[in-house]
Amino acid sequence: MEFLSMRGAFSRPSRAVRSARLVSPRPYALVLLSLLALSGCSLFRSPPPPAEIVEAVPDFVASEPEAASAPEAASEPEPASGVKPVPRKPRPAPVRRPRPAPPPPVPASAPPARPPAPLVQTRTLERGTFRTLLDGEVQKTDGKVVGRAVDMIAGPGGKPAEVIVNLQGFMGVGDRKANFPWSGVHVNVQPKTPAITLALPPNLQAPPQAAPTEASATRLPMLDATVERSNGAKIGRVVDVLLDGSADPLAVVLDVSGTLEKRHTIAADWAALHFVTKNNTLAAQLDMSDQQVDASPAYVADQPVRAVTPSAATATAAAPAASAAPATSAAAPARGAK
Repeated sequence: MEFLSMRGAFSRPSRAVRSARLVSPRPYALVLLSLLALSGCSLFRSPPPPAEIVEAVPDFVASEPEAASAPEAASEPEPASGVKPVPRKPRPAPVRRPRPAPPPPVPASAPPARPPAPLVQTRTLERGTFRTLLDGEVQKTDGKVVGRAVDMIAGPGGKPAEVIVNLQGFMGVGDRKANFPWSGVHVNVQPKTPAITLALPPNLQAPPQAAPTEASATRLPMLDATVERSNGAKIGRVVDVLLDGSADPLAVVLDVSGTLEKRHTIAADWAALHFVTKNNTLAAQLDMSDQQVDASPAYVADQPVRAVTPSAATATAAAPAASAAPATSAAAPARGAK
């Protein structure tokens, strides 16, 4: 019995072995079983891994890099057979909104309008800094009261010239008016004291006689004098004069009320008066319109006095309007006329 030669199996037995098998079959059977057992173990071995086949890769000569080709557009996937493609919704065209126009530049704020110029200017005179002329007590240097002041005579340019005193007699009998030079007048600003002190010269033994009270080219009695505009229109009449401690006039109190109006008085600054000779008579003028008179604060006794002066801007504007007043002054009653 022959055995095939296998990788890992034993070679064929020799002749001696074969003869031994024929002579004694029992030992041969044992050997055969041993060989079968050994050959069975070799049959179950894993075969060796096959040898790796290495292919020769030919060497290529390095060539210049090829220019990169543009990428191919991705092809849309073909729809499956028998299935209708879903129609795509058309994309709306992009709406380009116009850019908003830049806001207009903010205009520069206009400067605030200037308030209108006041019609009149005022100067406050506190009580205790002046005394009123009318009915002010007059005393001599020894303190004896001799009468009351009733008027003041103004000369050219408005300079005070004389004071008229009503000298008192006994029990009102023998009262008479006398004129004294203004150079002897001293004003007392303290309240509750005689307003005027007369310092008479020593050679003046008897009081002088009263001078005429009519106006002339060089004399103007101030009390009840008419103050008018340059065109002749009447403004009012003088009812009092305010004097400071130096015996200088500060203001005149004017009665500017109309015919049917309640009495209305204002204080006009003495510096605003103009003294001119008109028709050979000294007259006092004031460049003040009716609107300025109405805008002037009222004169109130025992209160601070606000002496008014016409504003320069409004006074020049009122001059043309005042020039037309004579044509209508005859038809309309003047302010303050009685």
